[in-house]
Amino acid sequence: MTDPDTAPAMDLAALRAAIAENDARPEGPARNARAEALLVEAEKLGLPLAVIEALGHQLQVYCYSSEKDRMFVPFARLLRMWDERPEDFDAYETHSLHWAFKWMSSGMLDQPHVPLDSIEQWLGEMEHRYRVAGFSERAVRAGEHSVALHIGDLERAERAHRAWRAADRDRMSDCHACELHDQAWFKAYRRQDAQALELWRPVLDGEYTCAHEPHASLAASLMSLVRLGRFDEARANHLRGLRLVRETESMREAYAQHVEFCTLTGNEARALELLAERPAYFTDSGHPRSHLGFLGVVAQLMGRLTELGLGDRSVPGPAGRGWTARELAGHARAQALAIGARFDARNRTSHIGDELRERMARRPLVARLPLGVRAGRLPPVPGPRAAPDPTTARAPDAGGAGLGGTLDALLAEARQRTQDRHPTAQDAWAAVAEAAGAQGVVLPDRDRAEIADHAAMGGGDPALFERAAELYEAAGAPDEAVQARARGVYTRALRASGAAPDGSADDLAEPTRRAVARYEESGEGARHAASMLLYQARTLLVAVGREEQRAADPDAAPPSAAGDPAAAERAARNAAQRLLELAERHPDDPRLVSRAAAARAMLGELAAHRGDAEAAVDLFTGAWQGYVAAGTPWFAAEPASRLAALARHLDDLDLAHRAARAALEHGGPLLPPVHQAQLHLQLAEGLARSGDLPGACEHALEAAHWSDESGAGPALGAWARHQLGGLLLQLGRYAEAAEVLEAALLDLTEEAHGDGTLVQTRWWLGDCLRELGNHRDAAEQWLLAAETARTWPEQRDHAMLAHMAAESLGHAGLAAEADRAYERAGELWRPLGNPHGLVRSLRSRAWLMVDEDAGHLAGAGLDEARELMEAALFECERALAAARNAAPEEVGEGARERLVSESAQTRRQFGELLVRSQDGTPEGDPAVRAAYEEALEHVGRAVDDYASLGPAALDSRTAAELHAGWLLSYLGRRDRAEARARSVLLAHRGASDETGSARTAAAEELLAHLAGRD
Repeated sequence: MTDPDTAPAMDLAALRAAIAENDARPEGPARNARAEALLVEAEKLGLPLAVIEALGHQLQVYCYSSEKDRMFVPFARLLRMWDERPEDFDAYETHSLHWAFKWMSSGMLDQPHVPLDSIEQWLGEMEHRYRVAGFSERAVRAGEHSVALHIGDLERAERAHRAWRAADRDRMSDCHACELHDQAWFKAYRRQDAQALELWRPVLDGEYTCAHEPHASLAASLMSLVRLGRFDEARANHLRGLRLVRETESMREAYAQHVEFCTLTGNEARALELLAERPAYFTDSGHPRSHLGFLGVVAQLMGRLTELGLGDRSVPGPAGRGWTARELAGHARAQALAIGARFDARNRTSHIGDELRERMARRPLVARLPLGVRAGRLPPVPGPRAAPDPTTARAPDAGGAGLGGTLDALLAEARQRTQDRHPTAQDAWAAVAEAAGAQGVVLPDRDRAEIADHAAMGGGDPALFERAAELYEAAGAPDEAVQARARGVYTRALRASGAAPDGSADDLAEPTRRAVARYEESGEGARHAASMLLYQARTLLVAVGREEQRAADPDAAPPSAAGDPAAAERAARNAAQRLLELAERHPDDPRLVSRAAAARAMLGELAAHRGDAEAAVDLFTGAWQGYVAAGTPWFAAEPASRLAALARHLDDLDLAHRAARAALEHGGPLLPPVHQAQLHLQLAEGLARSGDLPGACEHALEAAHWSDESGAGPALGAWARHQLGGLLLQLGRYAEAAEVLEAALLDLTEEAHGDGTLVQTRWWLGDCLRELGNHRDAAEQWLLAAETARTWPEQRDHAMLAHMAAESLGHAGLAAEADRAYERAGELWRPLGNPHGLVRSLRSRAWLMVDEDAGHLAGAGLDEARELMEAALFECERALAAARNAAPEEVGEGARERLVSESAQTRRQFGELLVRSQDGTPEGDPAVRAAYEEALEHVGRAVDDYASLGPAALDSRTAAELHAGWLLSYLGRRDRAEARARSVLLAHRGASDETGSARTAAAEELLAHLAGRD
């Protein structure tokens, strides 16, 4: 390793190259330190311009880092050099010096130790120097607007804003992207959100960009979009923008805006993860203004967590100690207020502190805005204090106690929900229990029975069902008591472990027989008989699954009373059929219509179990419609959901879609989160297959959210994100798709999802990264996917992934790695019998040998490239010979034509490569003429090959003809060159399409060139 003290000094060219190299490095202390070292090297040269360029570089890297406070020193030195010897500055450095005045004015504003009077004087100095240099006042007025807004002088800010927009744009004006960002931000600051977003639109759409745009505008737009209810755009801007600011150290305020967005949209867990990614932001003090904003958002988030009852949760914070949310809330608030006080003291206003306190006090704008990406779940908020159990409590004055008004209302609501058979009846009776316990009120036995009964339904405690039965009996309701015990038997059956035999069904036989017999004899007790048949059928249905488990387990206990799986199924089907027949006798009783629907649902399960899909579809449909007809649509969600899954299996996409949507509509928030996730996934997959990608995206997003909410493990959420990422990719929303797919990869496993899903996810992610210009990372994803696909029997995917990785490695300038990947792809294409892939890999390798833009392989050159192109031509000829000798049905329609086209393209590229290889060779060198002669031969053959393909290859033929014409012109064969040009004009005569117009223009250009040589 070279010792820096003994290394030779740089010359100016080497210094400039080193500055350019450092300028391309990521923002941060390492880049700043290198800029400082380069200034030392520049000073050794004794050239004023070298020092000026090194100081300008140092100034720039400080400006784009967390050490913004250090940029004043190099600027002061530059300004002094300018005032003493302006002739030492070239045109570029003169422009850069005046440009940096804007950085200084804003930089001073961001440092509370710089007096306000000094900032105003500096603004005046900037105005004077710009006027002397002949620049517009546009940049000066923009700077004045920033000062006025910072101190809270809105009247002056408005005047400056008008003057800024009215002044002419010139070379000192900020770029369009930055100006639009600042103008839109002013609108958003005044809550003119729609106008702000219209100003931001060209930046957000990518029409105007710069080093920090659209990064800043994407972050700044988030709250405006949420306030306007444009949630999909807000989500998209968050996912897009976060990718941009993550690696940009100087954009702490934009990063804080993403944290704030998560905090105020119900994504507090995501906000915590973002804080953990950037620990240095807690303590970097070089830019107090962004430090203030970041700490304000930290205080906001921690206040929100404390408000949710999570104040004792461990959270990421400044290094050196552990933090709870409550502790960090106090720390961040105190630090932020202290910094704000320094600004306000400098500005002689309370504006900064007032804005800070308002920001820290903000509360969520929306309860839930799903983002689609993976985030940890916050622990559940501790529940309220457990109330005394009113089924046992006795108050001293219970005998004469009346019910309070609130308790009366709670009881009425609970009784109504019970009458309606609404699933929330459990919550209503729990509220009654809490209120009665708090008031010391003794409820009647019937109400206490309902409380115990519903508590047992919610908690699945068989003993509590027995307590309910006793209270029902005490209240004179024997049928309800029997039903409570039946529910207890069913619950016990559900809780029985493994495949052990269970006697629950036997326990229900006699009470069910008595209930049905009473109904048959007297016509009374229809509801009671139906309820008992329902619990018996459900318990027998549990036994069906248990008997199957037992039959499959060689170590299981002897057969149960049901005998065997077939006997258990017959018993369950018989009970459900009896329930259906009884309930159908009472079509005007909603309760019994609902029982009939339950019977159909159970019969549907049994039909599906025995493989009778058509019968199951009819039965689940009847159950769904029956529950709706009975006025209990919430119960329709389960059979509709089962119908959706069955219809998908039968490839009836229309029915699957209608059933899944109905399940969500009927079940709504009553469905368990995992159930909601599954239904949304079904809808997403169905809509995607029908071509409704935006609709599919919406449901995949909801599926990802509910998967996370379910707490059922990461597998379902990973699958939902896999689906969502693929849909976003198809819609061209590459940055969003990349965020989602990267999140999916954190939880996808071969065991849970299969290696095919892993390969597909990495493939999609590589596609996204390529579209975003991140070729190195795209290649990495494709190579990882290729490594998994390496063991598959079918190797086409392996070859395709290796080929795509090679292309991206070439674009990333990694020529040696690209060459190896292309070689690997070629080795895979050959045994697959894919000459097109093989030929293209050989051609690409040839270009790597001579193409400096691709990295230019060390030691390679024209000879190696020629060998590879010749190998590509050989493979084309071999494939064509095989195709000519094969029967038409063996090669497929159009196969020969595609091979001729591939051969022509190879010859044309061979000619282009030979010409390109002579770049930099003196024009009179014989090697140039020899290369052009050889190139002409290949391009001429390409023209003939394309011509043999007829009109389908017209565009390719005329492009090759133009290439041949220019080669002929260089070689002095004017007549033949002119003939080529006129052939192209004739081929595209009267053409109005873009390609035809371009070919015509190019042919006329060639003719004009030939005429000019006379």
